[in-house]
Amino acid sequence: MDDNTTLGPELLLLFLLATLWGASYSFIKIGVETIPPITFIAARTLIAGLLLLALLRWRGLSLPRGSLQWRRFFIQAAMNSVLPFTLIAWAEQTTDAGLAVILNSMTPVFTFLLTALVIRHEAVTHRKLVGVTAGLIGTSLIIGVEALQGIGKELWAQLAIVAATISYAGAAIFGKNFKGLDPMMPAAGSLICGAAILIPISLIVDHPWTLAPSSRSLLALLALSVFSTALAFAIYFRLVQTLGSVGATAQAYLRVPMGVAFGVFFLGERLSPTALIGLFCILFGVIFMTLPSRRRLRPS
Repeated sequence: MDDNTTLGPELLLLFLLATLWGASYSFIKIGVETIPPITFIAARTLIAGLLLLALLRWRGLSLPRGSLQWRRFFIQAAMNSVLPFTLIAWAEQTTDAGLAVILNSMTPVFTFLLTALVIRHEAVTHRKLVGVTAGLIGTSLIIGVEALQGIGKELWAQLAIVAATISYAGAAIFGKNFKGLDPMMPAAGSLICGAAILIPISLIVDHPWTLAPSSRSLLALLALSVFSTALAFAIYFRLVQTLGSVGATAQAYLRVPMGVAFGVFFLGERLSPTALIGLFCILFGVIFMTLPSRRRLRPS
């Protein structure tokens, strides 16, 4: 975390990002009811990318023109939108949104492992290890034995979500290459590149002009594109720069309690005492993973 960064606002942004991405699984579930996954994600990346591009122009900024940055945008698009978005959308045709959130909450674990064993670009401390462990324990408590019984059904769909989770972890690490850019630039650039990859595939595979999507699916697509993609990506790239890749992906743990909260308030579900304990474990883990080290807190 940068020395000049105040932790409080970053944790609030982390919570907002978790809420936006936690809601995205429900939007996807509704959207793929009448829109095929590839076309749905192609439209999602196009709408969100164009929206961010318009906001950049409104702010008087423009995307970089160098070939190196655009190669990075395409790599980021593959790892952070094209592959994981499509895999999750495909999986949610047969898998519950709640289970998708749970499986995807493993992103910080894979980020931690990739950072520790492969990349080694960021300090791997005992504090981060404790945070990862606390988050895993909290996630397990919230999932509960009953939910775990569902794992194993629709195996290929669940493996697709795990593959998407690993892809997100790689994207969090690769996102450090955009340090110094306005956070909205890599978000817009990668989404535009994602649309450029997916739209031709959609035209060939799904023939979107023959589709008749419901208004419910179209509204879900719009909400997903504007809030859970455009706004969320801008926040995400800021957090990668301020909290680091492991800290930024800690929001994945918060998606689980967010999903539980949506169920309590909108679906009438009940929150068990075990889930409450798990929620506190997750919050503890997130704070532990994102706190700056002591030596950085000391005045120079």
